[in-house]
Amino acid sequence: MAGRPLIGVSTYLEAGTRWGVWELPAALLPAGYPRLVQRAGGLAAMLPPDAPEHAAAAVARLDGLVIAGGPDVEPVRYGAEPGPRTGRPDRPRDAWELALIDAALAARLPLLGICRGMQLLNVALGGTLVQHIDGHAETPGVFGHHPVKPVPGTLYAGAVPEETSVPTFHHQAVDRLGTGLVASALATDDGTVEAVELPAERGWVLGVQWHPEMGEDLRVMRALVTAAS
Repeated sequence: MAGRPLIGVSTYLEAGTRWGVWELPAALLPAGYPRLVQRAGGLAAMLPPDAPEHAAAAVARLDGLVIAGGPDVEPVRYGAEPGPRTGRPDRPRDAWELALIDAALAARLPLLGICRGMQLLNVALGGTLVQHIDGHAETPGVFGHHPVKPVPGTLYAGAVPEETSVPTFHHQAVDRLGTGLVASALATDDGTVEAVELPAERGWVLGVQWHPEMGEDLRVMRALVTAAS
């Protein structure tokens, strides 16, 4: 394949967004995501929520896929009742992104899940989530930082072999790992699973609990772009 690989990034669909004199629904994505793809050598394409049956056709046009961060996954997706601190569900987005993940796995398309995207990857493979943890989202609207350490011998460790401080904002986390997933990074302070991946024979599949689009370290996204090239 010649040129930069095309990396699709899932987006929000928000009602009542202000556009000058207009208030209209909008497909939105924080600019950090496409900028990170571009800085890592890829071309970014936004994927707003669509009917799940169109996911395979969308994936077929891509060289790689990023499932972006966002709201809490609806607990019914992993067989749980919503806890008192779990946010309101975005059912169309859950359905679309789970369909994108399934299609990417079936096509062996390089796949990176970021924050919610990592949690959805875990749920798509039959795993569960902890609905609230403390210490990983201290101030509303402000990204914190904490250290994570790679698990030796993993895909993530191959890209980032040393302990690093990562930008973070999440109040949920992986509980039971989905089928085939392995933990590939852990929070140094409390052992929270901070990255998951599938074995290499399943293709290039990685999820990170933090937000690389809010930092300067390009290595995770560069690894996706390289796999997609």
